[in-house]
Amino acid sequence: MHQSSSSSSLGPGGLDLTQAFFKPIKSSSQPSPTNRPTKVSVIGVGNVGMAIAQTILTQDLVDELALVDAKPDKLQGEMLDLQHAAAFLPRTKIQASVDYQVTAGSDLCIVTAGARQNPGESRLNLLQRNLAMYKTIIPPLAKHSPEAILLIVSNPVDVLTYVAWKLSGFPSNRVIGSGTNLDSSRFRFLIADHLDVNAQDVQAYIVGEHGDSSVALWSSISVGGVPVLSFLERQQIVYEKETLEKIHREVVESAYQVISLKGYTSWAIGYSVASLARDILRNQRRIHPVSVLAKGFYGIDFGEVFLSLPAQLGRSGVLGVTNVHLTDEEAQQLRDSAKTILEVQSQLGV
Repeated sequence: MHQSSSSSSLGPGGLDLTQAFFKPIKSSSQPSPTNRPTKVSVIGVGNVGMAIAQTILTQDLVDELALVDAKPDKLQGEMLDLQHAAAFLPRTKIQASVDYQVTAGSDLCIVTAGARQNPGESRLNLLQRNLAMYKTIIPPLAKHSPEAILLIVSNPVDVLTYVAWKLSGFPSNRVIGSGTNLDSSRFRFLIADHLDVNAQDVQAYIVGEHGDSSVALWSSISVGGVPVLSFLERQQIVYEKETLEKIHREVVESAYQVISLKGYTSWAIGYSVASLARDILRNQRRIHPVSVLAKGFYGIDFGEVFLSLPAQLGRSGVLGVTNVHLTDEEAQQLRDSAKTILEVQSQLGV
């Protein structure tokens, strides 16, 4: 469809806002053809993988769904369980195999497979085992679906998204990590809970590492279009920075709380990733804080590192990164978060 002149500019001959709001991705590729069935592959049929698959099915996002796992019996059982719900779901072709040939022609490949940390095992050793696993996953995905978008969910997601980018040879706009999309949802929930409003009316981002060095962008939070911190200052309402830091800590620790209570997380990440899948496959051009190649953004120019930034998503993957205003403190925290990821990444030798 032809884009009208008013869709990205302020009146005839006006300022092109697209270039002002978003910084484009360098060396990006074009979207794959859409005149064929939409296909998504989910790699790993554990609790997270199946929550994602189930949510994608109920939201009628695909024509074909392929499941891959190293455990054939578990894989077959999950496939049959979903197929038996056919009468209650939109019509979808569901396949499963330990052979990556089943993923051929995918538009989107979602990778949830990853090694679990053994008692007493170092983080570096866990990363090395995940690297070895990814060397058996990413190349065949890239081979069978050379035009696909890779969406990495396995943890540590930022480092493994970088690994997937290197192993696939894909342009960076087609390799995305789920990053802090769920962290930001938790953040919005906690703020909404404090203010007694709907979380959908809260605009708030967690950026940086999906982990302890993540950064809460307090300066840009708004509720119903009202910037929160500047409103409090104008109204001379006193707030304590410690209260803000406590909310951020709750976000970081919330996954651990869920795991300690039920043993794993599944539903929230399932909805989070399905939301990303919907906006990519349907070219919704919505903004999500996801793990992208951050070099060249917000003063991060000291290495190739993936971390979460507010990014516009569409049919070709990452369309651009939003020019959100950061305070000097937030910008420094983001650069420090990048250095934390790079320090771990440098030990992998990828």
